[in-house]
Amino acid sequence: MKNEKTYELVLTALFTAIIVIMAFTPLGYIPLVVINATIIHIPVILGALFLGPKKGAFLGFVFGLTSFINNTFKAATASAFVFSPVLAADIIGISGVFKSTYICFVPRILVGIIPYFVYVLIRSLLKKEQKAWRIAIHGAAAVILFISVRAFIHNLTGGRNALISIGAGLLCGIVLFVILTVSSAKKGSAAIALAYAGLTGAFTNTLFVMSGIFILYKDAYAQALGIAGDAVIDVIMGVVSFNGIVEAVVAAILISGVGLALTRIKPIKGVKN
Repeated sequence: MKNEKTYELVLTALFTAIIVIMAFTPLGYIPLVVINATIIHIPVILGALFLGPKKGAFLGFVFGLTSFINNTFKAATASAFVFSPVLAADIIGISGVFKSTYICFVPRILVGIIPYFVYVLIRSLLKKEQKAWRIAIHGAAAVILFISVRAFIHNLTGGRNALISIGAGLLCGIVLFVILTVSSAKKGSAAIALAYAGLTGAFTNTLFVMSGIFILYKDAYAQALGIAGDAVIDVIMGVVSFNGIVEAVVAAILISGVGLALTRIKPIKGVKN
């Protein structure tokens, strides 16, 4: 028991160090030709899986803290105040402290909680003998990929060729469904559950942050970007359907690959393999 606690303490410290290094260096981003996909949430998700949701929440807090520091002292963009209670207080007053604290910390803390329960749920459902569950889960993944690829290509081409984006999305969705079905038949449920955990973790960050900006900072965010208030929803949907999708797919791939490697050393917290 003592050795287990020591091991988890060391692993927590390691994940914390990785988050800090990624946040303050270019290592936290993967260049993908058209955008830089952030991967700072990857150690948070892994920490949630291998250390449990409590320590995952702590790692999420660290993620939020690095975001707060970066946006407060670097303020590289005009909209940095949405992640900095200090800057927000100067711009919109005391209410900004609470609004920016929520946007900066709550979504990141949830990144350290939600993926764990998604993994447990998907793994449990895939272990069941009913084929309906497997088909539903694989089908959901295929639909998500179809929507993701279609949205990505649509944004990339400016919506000039809808047939190409739809066709590419369908092809990718079908291929994924076949791969998942074959993998599941070969007892690959752990890899699939890890991929869902990564996907969910990335989307948790994107969706909660962007929805928080829209609800709490619509007018101030529009003013910072120099756009009309009605255009904020278009900007947010663009971020979700482009950056958010790319980061979610990257997270699914990395969490599945790295997670499987780590399970050979340490099992998922509270889950029997």
